[in-house]
Amino acid sequence: MSGSGVPVAVIGTGVIGAGWAALFLARGLAVTAYDPAPGAEERLRAQIDLAWPALTRLGLADGASRDRLVFTATAEDAVAGARFVQESGPEHPDLKQGLLAALDAAAPAGVPIASSSSGLMPSRLQEMCPAHPERVLVGHPFNPAYLIPLVEVVPGERTDPTVVQRATAFYSRVGKQPVLVRREVPGHLTNRLQAALWREAYSLVERGVATVADIDAAIAHGPGLRWALLGPMVNQHLSGGPGGMAHTLKHLGPPAQAWMDDLGAPRLTPALVDLLVDGVTAELDGIDQAAMVADRDELLIGLLEAKSRHRALP
Repeated sequence: MSGSGVPVAVIGTGVIGAGWAALFLARGLAVTAYDPAPGAEERLRAQIDLAWPALTRLGLADGASRDRLVFTATAEDAVAGARFVQESGPEHPDLKQGLLAALDAAAPAGVPIASSSSGLMPSRLQEMCPAHPERVLVGHPFNPAYLIPLVEVVPGERTDPTVVQRATAFYSRVGKQPVLVRREVPGHLTNRLQAALWREAYSLVERGVATVADIDAAIAHGPGLRWALLGPMVNQHLSGGPGGMAHTLKHLGPPAQAWMDDLGAPRLTPALVDLLVDGVTAELDGIDQAAMVADRDELLIGLLEAKSRHRALP
């Protein structure tokens, strides 16, 4: 599916959908988009304009142009000639039900329908698509979707394996790093890993072990720097020196087991929520958050550029 190919449909153009649209346009694809919200087209075009300088810096594909965006009056019009459908509507099952049923009825047979959903299981989404459930799966990105390479590909019980292969290949061609989630679980893969860290972070705050700022500093200035380059398993392997993971687990396995056994199981009570909110407020006191986000994105772009020059990283 090259830049001269037929359109990709983006259904739902909020933050995630707009990110997808910007990425697809930057990769030289034509995009048909639909969102029923008032003013959606204007907001979408404005979001794409905001993302375009970063995408330009990272490198535009042949044929990349914001002029290749067509905003349609109906979802059916958006998917009528599409070769791939990326759905990013609200995470409410009742809203998804009608939207996905309409997409399933209108999209040409065999065209994959990928949902950006982070909370709904693909098999549940397939139930909403009675005509062709075999072409439905989850393609879950991370915000900002036009910059963060990761996309989780999550098939449902009835997803055709060839659709999984086509979706994975498509995401790879537009510059994403697809990860196949081989079994449906709530939160897919990466959100579960994040939730494990959040759980212990919340517990440490609740138990008075550390402040919110301490926890952010511990990750941002410690393992988070390594995690941006290599995953936790390979980093653990490297910690073992010549002996690798086997050496690490032999010598640090018993204390690590004790640490895991002592991890907390907090509940997000109103009191804990107040602690967390107050902690973030104190941490960011006097900080220009718009400038902070701009700096974050600038550093992220630089990191992506640097990583692209080092092919030895897995």
